[in-house]
Amino acid sequence: MHTRSQSRNLHHQQHQAPPPVVEQFNLEEPIENPAPPLAPMDDTRTMAQLLEAPTAGYEDAIVVPEITADNFELKHGLLNLVQNKQFFGHDKEDPHAHIRYFNKITSTMKFPNVPSTSVKLMLFPFSLEGAARIWLEKEPPRSIQTWDDLVSKFINKFFPPSKTTNLRNEITRFQQRFDETFYEAWDRFNDLLRACPHHGFSELHQLDTFYNALNSNDQDSLNSAAGGNFLDKMPRDCLRIIESKSKVRNSRNKPVVAKVSSSTSTPGISSEVAELKDMVKALLLDKKNQSPAPTPVAGQNVEKLCFVWWSSFGTVHLSPPMATFYRDNIKSTSLKAAVVTYNPGESVMSPDC
Repeated sequence: MHTRSQSRNLHHQQHQAPPPVVEQFNLEEPIENPAPPLAPMDDTRTMAQLLEAPTAGYEDAIVVPEITADNFELKHGLLNLVQNKQFFGHDKEDPHAHIRYFNKITSTMKFPNVPSTSVKLMLFPFSLEGAARIWLEKEPPRSIQTWDDLVSKFINKFFPPSKTTNLRNEITRFQQRFDETFYEAWDRFNDLLRACPHHGFSELHQLDTFYNALNSNDQDSLNSAAGGNFLDKMPRDCLRIIESKSKVRNSRNKPVVAKVSSSTSTPGISSEVAELKDMVKALLLDKKNQSPAPTPVAGQNVEKLCFVWWSSFGTVHLSPPMATFYRDNIKSTSLKAAVVTYNPGESVMSPDC
C-alpha cells in the first residue's frame, strides 16, 4: 500500500528530465563556415563574337607520328606521282590495286631517320579524290593511328563483303570463252585472283578450277605437256606447265567459220543444194506470171526470212525466195532460220544471215 508522499515522489521521478549531454569542444580544430558561391564573371564578348563558328575540332582523322629528323621535306615530284593515279571510289575501281600502286610509289624514296609508314600516312590523303576523299574527311578525328588501320578501313569501305562474294563466284564459275586463247584465259583468270586477294582458294583449288574451265583442245595440250594426265602431276609441276604454255601467245588457233556460197560444190552438201536449186527454179517459173511484190515504203519495217545451213563443211546462205520456199516445202533439221526486221533504207546484217 502506497502512501501519499510515496506517490508524489514516484510522479516526480517519472516527469524528471534526463541530464543534458555535454559535448566536448576541440579548440584546436577551426570552425568551418561554408563560403557563399562565387558569382560568375560576366562574358565580355559581343553578340557577334558569341555567334561566330568555333575554330576547334579540325584535326585530321590520320595521326602522323612526330618526325624529329632535320631538314625533312616531301618533294613535289613525289606528290605528283601520287596524284597522277588517284582513287575516286567508283564501283569498278580496285582498292587493292590502289594500295599496291601506292606502296610501290612510296617505296622509291627513303628518308633518313623517318619511318616509311609515317611518309605513307602523310601522302595517302593526296592519293584520294571524289567520294574517296569525302569518306576520309568524314572519319572521326584522330581515329586512324597506324598505316595498318588506314589500309583496313580503306579496303573495308571500298571492298564490301558483297563484292568479295561476287568475285569468289566468278572465280568458281570461270570458263574459257569460245574465242579466247589459252594465254588470254590464264591472264583473265589471274586478274580475277588479283582483284580478290582474300578469296581463300588454295593453289590446288585454283589449278583444278582453271583446268576444268578449259576447252578439250587445251586440256589435251596440257595432258600432252604433262606426259599423261595433267591432274596426276604435283601442283607445283602443274603450275610450271601452265606458265610455260601461257608464254606462247597463240597457243590455240581461234575457230573460223567458213562461209560457203550455195554454188560451191562440196561433196557433203552438193546434192541437197542442187535439189534446192531445182525446187526454186520450179517455184520461180510458177510465180512468173503473178504480180510482183509491192515495193517497200521508206520508213516501213519489213521482215526478212533467212535460212542458214550449218554443217561440218561450213554455212550456206539462202536468198529470201529460196529461204521462203524451203521453209514452206522442206523440213530439215540441218537448217537454221532467222527472221530479221529491217528498214529498206538501211543496211542490216543478221548474225545468222
